[in-house]
Amino acid sequence: MAAKDITGQTPAHVAIIMDGNGRWATARGWPRLVGHRRGAERVRSIVEAAPGLGIRYLTLYAFSTENWKRSTEEVIGLMTSFARYIQSEAQRLSAEGVRLRFIGGRERLDRKLQKLMAGIEERTKDNDRLHLTVAINYGGRDELARAARQLAEDAAAGRIRPSEIDEAVFGRRLDTADLPDPDLVIRTSGETRSSNYLLWQSAYAEYEFTDTLWPDFTPDELAAILSRYHRRERRYGGAMTA
Repeated sequence: MAAKDITGQTPAHVAIIMDGNGRWATARGWPRLVGHRRGAERVRSIVEAAPGLGIRYLTLYAFSTENWKRSTEEVIGLMTSFARYIQSEAQRLSAEGVRLRFIGGRERLDRKLQKLMAGIEERTKDNDRLHLTVAINYGGRDELARAARQLAEDAAAGRIRPSEIDEAVFGRRLDTADLPDPDLVIRTSGETRSSNYLLWQSAYAEYEFTDTLWPDFTPDELAAILSRYHRRERRYGGAMTA
């Protein structure tokens, strides 16, 4: 298998695990929810900078299936922040050519929030300057289980033969079916785990871990990470070219 060298190219799809909001606030003696609000403000600056850095797809991990284990106060505060973000950013995102979509299971979310999510998806569906995807109540294992369950139901009903199920067919049942796989996954806050994020999609993604807490993560740091990415050689299992 020949090596696939794309050194020097900007990643079309960047996925970010936005971690460290709570620690950022705690270090300053503030409630954790203050950190989440500041983190939401940081999203705006990164979204604004992404197209100029050559990023076409940006996927952000906002709330995992495991985050329900947090305190009721924090969960309610986070859901309120999500609703506030959608309401405050809808007009700006639409005007700037950003298409906003959400991945993850929606059934556990508040109906008002689900309605807001569906509304902004519809409002921005024709935009193409930046494809912004936000993962809410998302977990990679949950996504894979849902996809497998759908295929099993189709197979049992005779709509598909088991022999027809391959990687492409399976991939079309994922939440990200109409998105390219991420080229680069970034995690802030110094943690070095994937945390159940885009497990299938990130099989060949490059990873970058930074100690910076999410509220302090700037477009300049994103640009520096992209610069380091440019020097990498992605081989997809092939041999080195040197």
